[in-house]
Amino acid sequence: MAEIIQRDGTWAFDGSTVRITPGLHRSVPLFRQTYGEIAVPLEAVAGVVYEPERKRGRLRLRLREGADPLLQATGGRLPDAADPYRLSVDIDRSGVAEYVAEEIRHALLIEQIPKEPAKAYLLPGPPVPVSVRSSDGTVSFDGARVRIDWSDTSDRVKRATGPRIIGLPDLVQVEWLPNSGYEDGFLRFVTHDSVFSKLPPEKDPFALDLWGSARRDLLTALVATAVMARLPHPSVRAAEPARGDPPRLLAAVQDSVASSRPQTPQASPTAPQDLHDVLLRRLRELGELHRDGVLTDEEFATTKAAVLRDF
Repeated sequence: MAEIIQRDGTWAFDGSTVRITPGLHRSVPLFRQTYGEIAVPLEAVAGVVYEPERKRGRLRLRLREGADPLLQATGGRLPDAADPYRLSVDIDRSGVAEYVAEEIRHALLIEQIPKEPAKAYLLPGPPVPVSVRSSDGTVSFDGARVRIDWSDTSDRVKRATGPRIIGLPDLVQVEWLPNSGYEDGFLRFVTHDSVFSKLPPEKDPFALDLWGSARRDLLTALVATAVMARLPHPSVRAAEPARGDPPRLLAAVQDSVASSRPQTPQASPTAPQDLHDVLLRRLRELGELHRDGVLTDEEFATTKAAVLRDF
């Protein structure tokens, strides 16, 4: 067993798994503490390096491309301090850090672990259900559906559409950009029907605009990772034919508009009156925003279609 214990966390390697446990010190970022312990199988590791510095060094674990849904969802955009695959090492423990790194490298050589991209996720990602409250609203994922409940400070367009519920089969991909504290970030759920949408995050009913606490908003990566882990692997999606072409999008909007037409009592004798009233109210609000120039023609059409799809 090769192990190093630091204030930043603990790395332990037993020959087959690198077990990474975040430290409990207040200097450890909230994201790493919330993400919790990570068990990295040796076959997911591409390499490891210890980088000595004047006052302290750093252990870095490199994973194979496509092996981890966290890295796939965040795209290398996690801040260094929040990256669970980096360990800050006190200078007097540099010898132990080098030993741990050498043991991992030795095992990679013996087991002849390939460095090519993985064709399936080798780590599970965070467990579900998972829910995070962000500056733009609360996003939840139960393993089958994503739900977004907008906050009181969300854009009027989003609040007019009501809670957003997206089934896993409707999702194409997840896009995530962190809130840096200087520039806003976003968490966008791209569906087959919204794949060509050009709405900015603050008005997109399928996206959370991350503009508040950078520390709290970073937790949205938990939801992004949990969803990514349950979508088809990128190697599979790359081989699939493209979906969501413009004719299909137009047909979806037309179907949504047709579904909003009043039905006779015989056609829908049990339709709840309250749902009908909510639909009419939201459509009126959107129409007023469009007439006032708040929404462009494209924004109005996209948001209207989103409302109609919910009904």
